[in-house]
Amino acid sequence: MRALWVSLAALGATAVAQAVVVVFSGSVALLGDTVHNAADALTAVPLAVAFLLGRRAATRRFTYGYGRAEDLAGLAIVLTIAASAAFAGWTAVARLLDPRPVEHVPAVAAAAVVGFLGNEWVARYRIRVGRAIGSAALVADGLHARTDAFTSLAVLMSAGGAALGLRLADPLVGLAITAAILLVLRDAAREVFGRVLDAVDPALVDRAERALRGVPGVREVGELRLRWIGHRLRAEVAVVVDGEATVRQAHGVAVDAEHALLHAVPGLTAALVHADPAPAPGEADPHLPLAHHTAA
Repeated sequence: MRALWVSLAALGATAVAQAVVVVFSGSVALLGDTVHNAADALTAVPLAVAFLLGRRAATRRFTYGYGRAEDLAGLAIVLTIAASAAFAGWTAVARLLDPRPVEHVPAVAAAAVVGFLGNEWVARYRIRVGRAIGSAALVADGLHARTDAFTSLAVLMSAGGAALGLRLADPLVGLAITAAILLVLRDAAREVFGRVLDAVDPALVDRAERALRGVPGVREVGELRLRWIGHRLRAEVAVVVDGEATVRQAHGVAVDAEHALLHAVPGLTAALVHADPAPAPGEADPHLPLAHHTAA
């Protein structure tokens, strides 16, 4: 929450400073950058709502809690990026058809530098905090801010072209900024929709399997599932234990496996471990993946 409010204040101040320059300079490239910065700042609002909802305890209706609200906030961020791309592109095309001179070029250049510095600082802050808490939405928002920083540098090119008397430089850079926003949209959509579809980093699955195979009493690892609920990771797994083990012994192995997972997998907050008895000689274990049956 602190990262959201601090970045909202920083990007809001940056957008206001740029908007003032837009009013008396008429730069469409700077206008596109300003709109994008403002939209980036406002994405903190749905994320804040999602984080607040995620703190609520699970209920009998929402047994996993409200962490999925963070994924809905990610969808809102994707829509915001798409809207800013549409606006920036429409404005650039209109100015391309009706070119106008850019005034106060030094002020435009200074506003572009301010946009770069503000966005780069916010990007580093959001990405650092997002990775620390495992929030894909916050990391994607940080990457979005980093791309905004480079689009601000593109505005410098527009100011340079205007200084050389190239009237089309401003709308052309505006179109380039629109293209950059579309690239960010693609990456953000891939990240957010991946979370909605329960995608996880395969390296986390490999790490979990290695941790489970190192637990005394675990003979084999069966079906393993990981899923993000907001910025919290949950696991469900079946492990094979000695078929002659007592219920208490099998439970002890499951508890050890749970502890191993919680210590080995970053961001994992809960794990459900089911202990299956090893099959008798020549009997296939229905709880193991098909690959294990084929090998047997």
